[in-house]
Amino acid sequence: METKLIKIDGGQPEAEPIRLAGQIIKNGGLVAFPTETVYGLGGDALNPDSSRKIYEAKGRPSDNPLIVHICRWEDIYKIAEPVPEEARKLAKAFWPGPLTMILRKTDLVPQETTGGLSTVAVRFPADLRALAFIEAAGGFVAAPSANASGRPSPTLARYVQEDMDGRIEMILDGGEVGIGLESTIVDLTGAEPMILRPGFITKEMLEEVLNTVEVDKTILDVDCRLRPKAPGMRYKHYAPKGTLSIVEGASETVVRSICEKSRSAKACGERVGIIATDETVQRYLTDSQADSVKSAGSRSDEAAVGRNLYRILREFDDEGMTVMYAESFAEHGFGQAIMNRLLKAAGHRVEIV
Repeated sequence: METKLIKIDGGQPEAEPIRLAGQIIKNGGLVAFPTETVYGLGGDALNPDSSRKIYEAKGRPSDNPLIVHICRWEDIYKIAEPVPEEARKLAKAFWPGPLTMILRKTDLVPQETTGGLSTVAVRFPADLRALAFIEAAGGFVAAPSANASGRPSPTLARYVQEDMDGRIEMILDGGEVGIGLESTIVDLTGAEPMILRPGFITKEMLEEVLNTVEVDKTILDVDCRLRPKAPGMRYKHYAPKGTLSIVEGASETVVRSICEKSRSAKACGERVGIIATDETVQRYLTDSQADSVKSAGSRSDEAAVGRNLYRILREFDDEGMTVMYAESFAEHGFGQAIMNRLLKAAGHRVEIV
């Protein structure tokens, strides 16, 4: 299969590429497209064959539900029943935007899309190009991130092409995305709203709307033996090809420890990469002997850190890094989402110093 790569404008979407992409979806094919979070791999959410194709293209376990993307609020009533008051409140506050809500599904949504579950994950993205594409595709697009299963989610079209070339019909290249981490997922089917995946919409922001929001205990607890409530969180995610470890502790101690580990790994013949911050990058450049040192941004700007994280992991792969080290981040606010992705990418390898 030939995968067409078509550039689209970063602002107002161009009609003809969007129309062509929508027709591919209507015909049962797959299209990767930019959103405000990461690139999504889209198929017809109401077509079980399309959902099966998404799982096959990604190498994704079929019990890992797909998120259904919509472009009009009223369409939620076609795929979810009931739509509780909590959902309406969250939609008013955060939609369109990087929030996914889990609700009870209607019979219109096939179980191939929901991983066999009786619930459906729904998102109304903010990116204008994504919305135009969803509308052109019929209004219901199932879309996980557009990467091979287990790899870092793509924030640039070239990384979609790296994983999906020859597997899908088209990639809409909209340049670099804005947020860089996947949407927050909130389950509204239990006794209390619960965050199953942290993201740009934080617990604190959600609680301003719903008062009380629980967090799945498995999100950040390295030693937790509980089974994650979200099926997708049971699997390896966001991982580079080499071995990533997180070092946690007081800043000066962390920097010194990572420098020592880097020099030791270099002496053993490894190619070493370090994920630093603006506050520490110069120390690593001077003392670590690492092959590649990259700052994810300032600790005072967590949005920049989130936006750069997956790109750095992909660049380390491009550079052939075999061993990588990262500083830890705060486990509240948006830092919770950053730390969650780092933990998954590192296979929960954390050393406290």
